[in-house]
Parts: sequence; structure tokens; C-alpha cells
Amino acid sequence: QLQLVESGGGLVQPGGSLRLSCAASGFSMNHYGIGWFRQAPGKEREGVSCITSSSEYTVYIDSVKGRFTTSRDNAKNTVYLQMNGLKPEDTAVYFCAAVRGSLLLFRRCDQLSMNEYEYWGQGTQVTVSS
Repeated sequence: QLQLVESGGGLVQPGGSLRLSCAASGFSMNHYGIGWFRQAPGKEREGVSCITSSSEYTVYIDSVKGRFTTSRDNAKNTVYLQMNGLKPEDTAVYFCAAVRGSLLLFRRCDQLSMNEYEYWGQGTQVTVSS
């Protein structure tokens, strides 16, 4: 069964850190770009960051630049989202999703629509509150 599983979410105080993991099973991530998305209550899902299959580049939305870092370890079939300096507005369910690397030949990962991402995880809750 092909799936992605996120972990590492939780409750953290403002200014704190969390590291989310996105582990793939049933397929190799080596040829997939990975995106991180989040959805806050009452809001639409938004892209947060993405990374290409071989880590050629990563992209971040402005609100997380300098605070979040996406990395991957293809040997472990896992992608990470290190989140530092967390703010209450970062509270959301965080999802990872995989997109075929062939779609990234002529477009950046942040230029893809969500429905082009083929596999999605179930999400992990991140709550930033004092």
C-alpha cells in the first residue's frame, strides 16, 4: 500500500520548535518532489514548502522563511520540516504530499496545483499556544 505518514506534531509554546517527519511506505521517494501543506481551522489548505527529489532547491512561503527548513533523506525515505520560532498563526494540521519528479522538469514545485500531488498523508496537528 502506497502511503505517506506524518509525525512529530504536538503542542508547543510560542517561540518553540518542532520537527515534522514525512515517511513513505510502498514506494520510493527518490523520484518525487515533496510538499508540505497546512490547514488551519476555517481556512483553506495552503502550501508551506516544497523540495525537489534530489534537493536541488526548496521553496518556502514568505511567512515561514527563515524559520522553517525542509530537508530530505532519501536513504530513509523520509522528508523533514524543521519549524523554529513557532507562532500561534502556525497552528494548523500539517500534511505532506508527493508529486512525480517529471512534473518538476519545467515548473517549480510551488507552481504546481495541489491536485497534481499524487500521494497525501493523513496530517499531523501542530498547536502553538501558551
